[in-house]
Amino acid sequence: MTAEKLRSDALSIWQAGVDAVRPERLIPRVVSVSEETLRIGERSVALSDWDRIVVVGTGKAGASMAAALESALGEELCREKVTGWVNVPENCAEEREFIHLHGARPAGVNEPTAAGVRGTQEILNLAHSCTQRDLCLVLISGGGSALMPAPIEGMTLNDLQAVTRHLMHSGATINELNCVRKQLSAVKGGRLAQAALGAGEIISLIISDVVGDPLDVIASGPTVPDPGTPQQALDILEQQYETRDAIPENVRQVLEKQSRSKTAEETFPEQVQNLLIGTNAEALKASLQKAEELGYAVHSLGSENEGDADDYGVELAQLARRIRDESRPLAPPACVLSGGEPTVTFAESDQPRKGGRNQQLVLSALIELKADADRIAILSGGTDGEDGPTDAAGAFLDQQLIAEMQAQGLDPSVYRDVQNAYPFFDQLGGLIKTGPTNTNVMDLRVVLVGG
Repeated sequence: MTAEKLRSDALSIWQAGVDAVRPERLIPRVVSVSEETLRIGERSVALSDWDRIVVVGTGKAGASMAAALESALGEELCREKVTGWVNVPENCAEEREFIHLHGARPAGVNEPTAAGVRGTQEILNLAHSCTQRDLCLVLISGGGSALMPAPIEGMTLNDLQAVTRHLMHSGATINELNCVRKQLSAVKGGRLAQAALGAGEIISLIISDVVGDPLDVIASGPTVPDPGTPQQALDILEQQYETRDAIPENVRQVLEKQSRSKTAEETFPEQVQNLLIGTNAEALKASLQKAEELGYAVHSLGSENEGDADDYGVELAQLARRIRDESRPLAPPACVLSGGEPTVTFAESDQPRKGGRNQQLVLSALIELKADADRIAILSGGTDGEDGPTDAAGAFLDQQLIAEMQAQGLDPSVYRDVQNAYPFFDQLGGLIKTGPTNTNVMDLRVVLVGG
């Protein structure tokens, strides 16, 4: 089996997973209109019960979710009742007739911005305007934490940016990052639902980008009660900063004040329903079916793979080598699938660097294979089309890429050690560039071993 064939199959298997969780496939399963009845999940309501359908939301899949929702509701109903605002990345902010798409941050900049704050205020204004005759639909997907910032009193946007950057660069998990962000936000941790307290019903449609699909963590849970506390956020910051004194003063003071004064639970709307409509597991299932169609024996490692990207890349390379050389745990032609989201810890360096967790993982796998990827291909890509602050979804390796690396005299360790995977793969044609996919269910990895 040639390197070209393995590369083509790996991309097809990965793409099948991404396509399975596009909102245009997911939304029609849970939203439909029949005569004068609106069905959302298991709930059916008479359209005459509602004066307005107020749509708010955030996330990398927000643009496609809004488009799919408009299509499911139909033009006549949208024209009569629908108004909305959804914060999305700037390169997804197409003009729509009924639901406004607001560019809340530049592509590849996964942190809060002034534009995001302005858009979030519009979302809160809409939520506050809801009455008992309004149905509030909330569209939530991964990336929503950065796209929907609203600093609480005593905090500034600069404070939020500083904390976000530090936690991301220090290798904090998404759960740790969101625990802190929720305590510093006027919209996360259920506060968007609280803003829409006057609505007759609040229904969230959620696409998960978090391991285990915890609803309170996805986009920092804007319509889910926050199980965290200010003290837990402080504890995380103390672990991630070298000293307690290094924590930004405003942040520390706000959290300490909250910790002392938060004695009673805030009112949470009883009329909230949170519907999980898309997950990494569903993407993996579609990739598995595609791999079997292409003639591979398949072993899935599931959707809950985390840890350090370098370490996990080594593990996948070792597994591929065992399959090729020892036919275990299965015989070639074989495919190993993996979902989840590893993290990258940045080494101290003043050198220019560019990359993402998927590119870093594949680079570490390449080094572990020691230039011997005969009959092996490894691909890792973010289902959102963004890997770190880059225009690539991820990267792949095969024997052909390694041959090109040797011809150019590149030393992969030099790039790996400072987390500079992007230029390495860019020189070799090993980047996966899809542009925004308008969905987001973490990462998919495909390991192929030819017969």
